[in-house]
Amino acid sequence: MGISSPGIGSNLDVNGIISKLMAVEAAPVATLDKKSASYLAKVTAFGTVSGALGTFQGALSSLTSLSGFQSLSSNSSDPNILTGSATSKALPGNYKVDISQVAQAQTLASGGYKSISSAIGLGAKTTINIQLGTVSGGSFGMSSLALGAGVVNGGITPGALSLNGTAIATDGSTRSAKLLADAINAKSGTTGVTAKADTTQTSATLFGSGGATTFGAIDTSGGGTYKLSVGGVDIISQATGIASGGAGAVDAAAIDAVLAGNNSVTQALANANITVSGTAADGTLRFSNTDGNNIAVNESTTGAVTGGIGNSGTANTGYSATVTSSVSLVSTNGTQISVGGSNPGAAGLTAGVGGAYLGATFAQDGTRSSGNIVIDSTNNTLQGIRDAINKANFGVTASIVSDGSTGTPNHLVLTSSATGANSNMKITVSGNNGDPADAAIESLLAYDPGGVQNLSQKTAALDTLANVNGIPVTSHSSGISGAVEGVTINAVKTGSATLTVAKDTGSLNSSISGFVKAFNELSGQIKSVSSYNAETKEAGDLLGDSTIQTLQASLRRQLTSSISGLQGSKLTSLSQIGIAFQKDGTLTLDNTKLQKAISTNFNDIAGLFAAVGRSSDADVSFVSSRTATKAGDYRVDITRLATQGTLTSAAAVPASTTIAADTVWTVKLNSSTSSASVTTASVKIPAGTYTPQELSTVLQAAINGASNFTQAGSTVSAAINDDGTLKINSTKYGSTSNLTLTSDTGTAVADIFGGAASVDGVDVAGTIGGYSATGDGQNLTGAPGAPTEGLKLEVKGDTIGARGTLGFSQGYAYQLDTLAKSYLGATGILTGRTKGLNDNVKDIAKQKDAFNAKLVDIEARYRKQYTALDTALSSMNKTASFLTQQFASMNK
Repeated sequence: MGISSPGIGSNLDVNGIISKLMAVEAAPVATLDKKSASYLAKVTAFGTVSGALGTFQGALSSLTSLSGFQSLSSNSSDPNILTGSATSKALPGNYKVDISQVAQAQTLASGGYKSISSAIGLGAKTTINIQLGTVSGGSFGMSSLALGAGVVNGGITPGALSLNGTAIATDGSTRSAKLLADAINAKSGTTGVTAKADTTQTSATLFGSGGATTFGAIDTSGGGTYKLSVGGVDIISQATGIASGGAGAVDAAAIDAVLAGNNSVTQALANANITVSGTAADGTLRFSNTDGNNIAVNESTTGAVTGGIGNSGTANTGYSATVTSSVSLVSTNGTQISVGGSNPGAAGLTAGVGGAYLGATFAQDGTRSSGNIVIDSTNNTLQGIRDAINKANFGVTASIVSDGSTGTPNHLVLTSSATGANSNMKITVSGNNGDPADAAIESLLAYDPGGVQNLSQKTAALDTLANVNGIPVTSHSSGISGAVEGVTINAVKTGSATLTVAKDTGSLNSSISGFVKAFNELSGQIKSVSSYNAETKEAGDLLGDSTIQTLQASLRRQLTSSISGLQGSKLTSLSQIGIAFQKDGTLTLDNTKLQKAISTNFNDIAGLFAAVGRSSDADVSFVSSRTATKAGDYRVDITRLATQGTLTSAAAVPASTTIAADTVWTVKLNSSTSSASVTTASVKIPAGTYTPQELSTVLQAAINGASNFTQAGSTVSAAINDDGTLKINSTKYGSTSNLTLTSDTGTAVADIFGGAASVDGVDVAGTIGGYSATGDGQNLTGAPGAPTEGLKLEVKGDTIGARGTLGFSQGYAYQLDTLAKSYLGATGILTGRTKGLNDNVKDIAKQKDAFNAKLVDIEARYRKQYTALDTALSSMNKTASFLTQQFASMNK
């Protein structure tokens, strides 16, 4: 193909002509580009406004709800001892707090096992029932044996006894339980162990038994003398020359006569802290010393004497016996006591680690869930038992701890999930279907603070004990709430500190200042994109835009209007707290005026900013509202109170009720709210004989222990009514609250409740402001279409009819937040405008692409036409040249 170059033959500038023609044809493309750039500039401007509005909305977040106005600070003089927090209900002040004990959880541990995966026992099906509750009475520690005769004569040698690694200072003078207890208590600050000497008491058969005395009448007619002394006090004596039964003779009746009177002997015994019980005449006479001192019983004789203690008619050459006592050790923090020393047996103790509850009783806490765990051949290992306990989730966590020894290092450790004295464990082990429990499992796990304790307590369940401004308080957790209204004190360790509660004006100032700053920044951004600069003669990209104008007007209108519905409030406008508009449309904050408002009307400031509902009835409280809810004062009228699903026994329960072994009931709880897997449970009731109160506690804990109820957040409460009937009710209120008990095995439901039928709960019913409302449990919500739409109230108490007035207001921050939401987000006005502009840009791009395609065709047509012209002109030029040449030749 030949090479062509347009215009060479014709001298016609084809390319130039086409270029100029195409420039004219392409002029609309520039218009489209300019239009697209304008749209994109507006998109950018709207993005700037959206960003500023979003920042402004963020500044409102701490002001839109009441929680943002819990503006009370709490500062501790020593955070290492305690910290605190305060709500709006608290009153400013200083609170002196002395913490003597910090709450802790109970920990129990088993003995050592060689392997965590080896079978324990024979695998017989065994049920473990875990209860949580309170231990009362008695103490935690150990008791010694009575001190031996060697101690009475020679004391306890130095170094013979140590407790928790501290030597107890004993010596040759430590010859009684009282002196031993004193020596132990002298070191209690180091050992954490206190001691109490047990009562010293003479033998019950010292003077006889079975109602008959063995004290023989004294006979000194042979020339002897006789004297009876107890604890160093001379009780009675007989001079020489008196025959048995004669005047002044000593016998059991004579001893009783002395001890029954008010005389120097009984006074001396009282001074020695010795008490008397029983009589010598019937063989029951005993002497006791409650302080633990030894009691020496002596018969002193001279010459020929017959009769006396255990002696009738035979020679009495004297009698001497010293009665000793034992000591009871108490661990002050409920942990095991380590006993050591060179000869702890002298103190009646055995070397090693030990400790258990002594003389205590356990009472189950009905508010804590209880349940059964089955151990059989599939899980009767240390790790299997651990996993079963953890899966059951009955308020106890199980773990396996190795002590590092080579023989049996592995211990099962159980820890209550919660702190407090009401979190003590009781673990009952029972068999199945009448069969006994596996003995090895029972030996491992059976634990009753009031009975057998096969597990060892390593840490005790303790409450936090404190004194707040002179008032003793107790808490199950490290947090103390309720001692001071609106204040929570968090105990860290024992000690004293002062908690200062004050108005947190700094946080409130910061929030309000942030609000003003964010508005001014938003106002500046709006101005920058929508105003005209006369000096530079430049207009903002959104000058005259209706969306921006509407936004600007809405912001100003809401900020300049007064807040209605603030029942009893003295603050209704921003100007009252120092916020006002300036000429340029920005806000200014007068801090002096704000501080005055905080000082004089602190509690009313929340109503200026947040959505607030205030009721004249303390049992009617504001819960929430919607954008459609209108501000105002609304009368509340209740026609029906919410109730709970309840089952009450047909008659009073007896003083004693026995639950048979393997008693299982099917319980349906709030069954209309979810599937049966969540609302139905098979509950095993622990066997035993119970008082009415114990029965209600056992049933409540057993039902609440069902795992599916726990997962669904469903619980029951049980109580004995004043008429002695037993009532169980769902703790949920409303039409979805119900309870049904059905017998499976063992003791029947009818045996407890008779023929009583359960009663379902109902929702609250009434009106708000005279408008209809919908009840859901104790919540009453205004119906759609009314000014009260979405206004949700919680109605408690026991009164129907008029329940006062609720004043509802929507503060500035709440209204502005609602306004911002309408402009932002996926369905917001600014989002819609931006989307429309972007769609326009896309449409222009499509138009431009189509027009560019058309320009290609136009250019091709022009090029074809001018190429043809160029060819024709070139041909003509050649012809003209030829003719010129021919004419020139002809002229020659």
